[in-house]
Amino acid sequence: MSKLALLGGTPAVTRDRKDAFKWPIITKEDEEAVLEVLRRGGMSGTDITKKFEAATAGWLDMKYALGFHNGTAAVQAAMYGCKVGVGDEIICPSVTYWASVVQAFSLGATPVFAEVDPDTLCLDPKDIERHITKKTKAIVLVHYVGHPCDMDPIMKLAKKYKLKVIEDISHAQGGLYKGRKVGTIGHVGAMSLMSGKSFVAGEAGMFVTNDLEIYERAIAFGHYERFDGKIKTAYLKPFAGLPLGGYKYRMHQLSAAVGLVQLKYHDIRMKEIQKAMNYFWDLLEGTPGLKAHRPDKNSGSTMGGWYFAHGLYKPEELGGLSVTRFAEAVRAEGATACGPGCNKPLHLHALFNTCDVYGHGKPTRLAHTKRDLRQLKGSLPVSESINARTYGVPWFKKFYPEIIEEHANAFKKVSANYKELLKGDKGNSRDLGGWHFFSHR
Repeated sequence: MSKLALLGGTPAVTRDRKDAFKWPIITKEDEEAVLEVLRRGGMSGTDITKKFEAATAGWLDMKYALGFHNGTAAVQAAMYGCKVGVGDEIICPSVTYWASVVQAFSLGATPVFAEVDPDTLCLDPKDIERHITKKTKAIVLVHYVGHPCDMDPIMKLAKKYKLKVIEDISHAQGGLYKGRKVGTIGHVGAMSLMSGKSFVAGEAGMFVTNDLEIYERAIAFGHYERFDGKIKTAYLKPFAGLPLGGYKYRMHQLSAAVGLVQLKYHDIRMKEIQKAMNYFWDLLEGTPGLKAHRPDKNSGSTMGGWYFAHGLYKPEELGGLSVTRFAEAVRAEGATACGPGCNKPLHLHALFNTCDVYGHGKPTRLAHTKRDLRQLKGSLPVSESINARTYGVPWFKKFYPEIIEEHANAFKKVSANYKELLKGDKGNSRDLGGWHFFSHR
């Protein structure tokens, strides 16, 4: 291949990218839906939101759906719905965005982090059981950057220990695990629908479940206008009229209007994304140092809308070349989405080790437990090393073969010329990755 662009050669990516990466796709239909709400002053109502909830429940073949103003609130309500409370523990992956986890603190509960699988980047089922105690109430998993978790063994463990399973599907709406849509396998699914996600409603969240009690607890927690005499769960009835959490979590109806339109086209748009992304990875099949982050084609599992696509890096196949140097060279070729790493492991953040959030006079991680649950450096070695073995890849929204081929060639070119990069390789920073790697929910 030709000389690397980083060293003075011609970049591999030269074509006009058109709208290959444009997202979200907003049309006149979205605009008219929003204007209808604005013109009649329905921004703070729930009529459009309830239609959106019903459509989402139907799409996922679930009994109940509940809209929230963002995904963070939806996850918190899922925890509350599953009776996560004072003194309880939840098991969750360390490598994820903080909004999958931190809400446990507000409920008086404590996160306990487990390893991620190095191939799926999701919660490793083999590392869950050792963290289960009498205090464990739920497993909170994330279908990380679109890849479905290995749900069967997780559900088996949950049944064995009578635990609830909360699926954070913010990265994978519409994705499949062995033919079943993610978010429908655990006891409750929660998702962000902010404007950067593969399923967009503007700034919003959604919660789905088949369990009436979990659903009604979520209503009681933060939906005061819907926590009324229609509630069927007996122990909630005496408190109807005010939200138990004191929160106002309803979805803004401008977002609900957008979400309704977006849902109509989500499956179609998702299929095109999948076609484009699978083509990209097919082109890179067998390239030294690179491995696709996607399920086996014959598994019945899919990546959904492939939110914030990543790849797996094998430095041992490229003479030990750091992912930082590799990504720098790929970006120079014009594939600008190639950044090193992913989310930093949360168990090493000060918030989970030294920070006193609510004034308990001790780290919040220790406020509701008699044992020190902090997990120090070295406790989760896979999670702690994952940033050196991951990198961003282009997130194609359209199937434009020529553009996809140019980007794939950028990665191939760097792999083929890796020896030229070894000399100037300064290695990976100790600060590789980010706590806020993804757009806010």
